[in-house]
Amino acid sequence: MRPVLTVAEMRAVDETAQRQVALSVLVERAGAAVADEAISLLGGAYGLRVAVVAGPGNNGADGRVAARRLARRGARVRVVEAKSPPEMLPDVALVIDAAFGTGFRGDYHRPDAPPGTRWLAVDVPTGLDADLGAAGDGTVRAARTVTFGALKPGLLLGSGPDVAGEVHVRPIGLPIEQGACGIHLVEDDDVAELVPPRRRDGHKWSAAVMVVAGSSGMYGAPGFVTHAAARSGSGMVRLGVPGAEPSTLPASEAVARALPSEGFDADVLAEINRFTALVIGPGLGTSSVTVQAVRRLVAGATLPTLVDADGLSALGSAAEAAEVIAGRPRGAPVVLTPHAGEFARLAGHPPGPDRIADVRSLAAATGAIVLLKGPTTVVAEPGGDVLLAAAGLPALATAGTGDVLSGVIGAFLARGMPAAQAAAVGAHVHGRAAARGPLEGLVAGDLPELVSAELSEAARGRAATGGAERLFFDG
Repeated sequence: MRPVLTVAEMRAVDETAQRQVALSVLVERAGAAVADEAISLLGGAYGLRVAVVAGPGNNGADGRVAARRLARRGARVRVVEAKSPPEMLPDVALVIDAAFGTGFRGDYHRPDAPPGTRWLAVDVPTGLDADLGAAGDGTVRAARTVTFGALKPGLLLGSGPDVAGEVHVRPIGLPIEQGACGIHLVEDDDVAELVPPRRRDGHKWSAAVMVVAGSSGMYGAPGFVTHAAARSGSGMVRLGVPGAEPSTLPASEAVARALPSEGFDADVLAEINRFTALVIGPGLGTSSVTVQAVRRLVAGATLPTLVDADGLSALGSAAEAAEVIAGRPRGAPVVLTPHAGEFARLAGHPPGPDRIADVRSLAAATGAIVLLKGPTTVVAEPGGDVLLAAAGLPALATAGTGDVLSGVIGAFLARGMPAAQAAAVGAHVHGRAAARGPLEGLVAGDLPELVSAELSEAARGRAATGGAERLFFDG
């Protein structure tokens, strides 16, 4: 997983680095990386016109080094002072934004440039909040951003992906320790590395998921969950539907059974030890008897448990959820997977500008791993460690895709993945699978087979090379 450093963490890394290496050396390395990225973006340098908007700090120093190196390669370079830029930048092939970097706060108004001018941002586009991803109207809109040592949260959250363009991480010798980072990004390689292979001596019960979902006549959501779990490597998927008529249960690869409308938790707990993960919630409804049964089931299950949709409503507030979860054994984590509205009901407020802080807070308050769905999904453990999955696509904003995600994560839990990894890698695979589907008109029913294809490619790569071959970010 790729480390993601906040502004404060990056500042501490810079201070440590400058005790080991002269600042001038680090600036030279950073400037060289910027020049390399500019040449890559332009397809060369000789005879091309480049403007560098350079500020007074280290970011500007990086830009000035890049200007000098590009001039040596035959580019026609003009350095523009960030504090007093002209009303209109010259007509150039590329503008390098080296104005203010990660430490900038406030509103920034980028200099005007001719339509179609491409921008290369240094570290982060100027005007972008490097921690939160907030961007004003005057924030630089870059075709590419070259950032040093590690990603910054703002490049992945909020408006960051829209204004940063392609993000390339370049190492310049900064002392970044994986274990010291509290935030990491899931990448393609992690699918092959972290999803456990199917055991050679395994059987269908080795990775078995119990799904408690749906209600009488409401079989769409549980169908998405069970099909996704089966396509994500669960050898046995059992579906229990409270209040269903046995004759109306859907036919599928899941073994379906009707559960009583009231007290269905007792029936599930009687056989729960046969399974290795539990998924509960989608389509259950919110009657008072259902709410009480869900709470008893979550409290009594002694295996990894994912709670989604109506299951989240049953848990109530963060304090009420914490009371339900508190008595579970240490080896039986709970994963909560809210969208923004469900998050608001649990936390008492909608997600704010600092989504990472909000998800950390809810995880700490409930004692559960919390996955907040979004274009960049945020997963937090109660202790504060965070995983990000940035593979989300607008195509996933359609009914039922969240149920598919529950099934994917449920299967990963059943296969033995640590709960936070199962949640974040599941979200990453879910997004990557969507990218394999149609550009328009993707529906939830398309996803399970696409998830299977994504996991199969990772498994083939693991068998052939020991890891997946595609990278989300380079560097």
